[in-house]
Amino acid sequence: MADLNQTPSANRVHIAFFGKRNAGKSSVVNAVTGQNISIVSDVKGTTTDPVQKAMELLPLGPVVIIDTPGMDDEGTVGELRVQRARQVLNKADIAVLVIDGTVGKSAEDLALQKLIEKKGVPYIIVLNKADLGGFKDENDNEIAVSAKTGEHIFELKEKLAAIAAKGQNTKVILGDLLERGDHVVLVTPIDSSAPKGRMILPQVQAIRDILDAGATCSVTQVEELAGVLNGLKTPPKLVVTDSQAFGKVKQIVPERIKLTSFSILFARYKGVLETAVRGAAAIENLKAGDRILISEGCTHHRQCGDIGTVKLPAWIRKHTGKDFEFEFTSGGGFPEDLSPYALIVHCGGCMLNEREMQFRQSSAEEKGVPYTNYGILIAYINGILKRSLAPFDEYASMI
Repeated sequence: MADLNQTPSANRVHIAFFGKRNAGKSSVVNAVTGQNISIVSDVKGTTTDPVQKAMELLPLGPVVIIDTPGMDDEGTVGELRVQRARQVLNKADIAVLVIDGTVGKSAEDLALQKLIEKKGVPYIIVLNKADLGGFKDENDNEIAVSAKTGEHIFELKEKLAAIAAKGQNTKVILGDLLERGDHVVLVTPIDSSAPKGRMILPQVQAIRDILDAGATCSVTQVEELAGVLNGLKTPPKLVVTDSQAFGKVKQIVPERIKLTSFSILFARYKGVLETAVRGAAAIENLKAGDRILISEGCTHHRQCGDIGTVKLPAWIRKHTGKDFEFEFTSGGGFPEDLSPYALIVHCGGCMLNEREMQFRQSSAEEKGVPYTNYGILIAYINGILKRSLAPFDEYASMI
């Protein structure tokens, strides 16, 4: 089992550093972290791709630090690098705009500042190379530092910590549904797609959340579920299942016991549940040949029975009686243009932070493309969506 005390990257504060080439962006990253995370050189464009590292950074705590390519990169390849750097903004909880203080703000810096503000990302402007000039920060979200001498690097970290504290996520996955002494049954199928010798992240996080709430849990596979339920002196407060087992689990769990899935819990946790619930019924309006995007936040080796690339397409075809054109993305990949798709089906997003999940959901809404997720669509196909939303009164009433 994964370490229950290790903070997943999706739950860490994502701090992304942006700026022009040779502004000292990578040097500032190294100075802030106290590590040589990024290669530093006088040659422009040394950072060619976003560099990402999860770490503990005092006084902030668990963070993900992201160094990006220069925003003024040139040429065909340079434009692709700039595009990747801009995409980092979609998952940044805090943006750090590094400017060469000896030069001042350029047109590119001002354009990036406007883009950061448009996306609503909290940010700090860092005027680097303070050792070479007498420039000063002009307002609360600016600070003059020297990556070379370390001047005001500590103060920069304190500013980052203050921003992180304001946006601190206090949401829980299912702890708010429980009272001390409650019992939860978790159904976790172990098949060819299950990681060897460990449990997947949503299962581990759910267990920790249950324990934090002062509740207890049983963890079982589908085949043992009936025996577990019969062996309990009192019915469990909730049964949470892996989405792909919904069809079997719904027949085992009595109607009086609330039932939901890990994927649905994570949709709520990431703030996309309402949109995903509304999007599920769009499957009824699909036309043969429509393009459907199935997107996963993690990158794993595809198995023969993979839920995203094999099982979901088969279930969708069987439910509708139609054939479609399926496209698949994983990890950080997500199309900028969503207009060609008739439906987007996303995983629970346990490996993506809340900001990126909400960006993907809002991008679909802007294009008028229905958006749902694995667990919600599978529950809909199995005719139990309303039941699977019973733990959440405000969403169950939507069905």
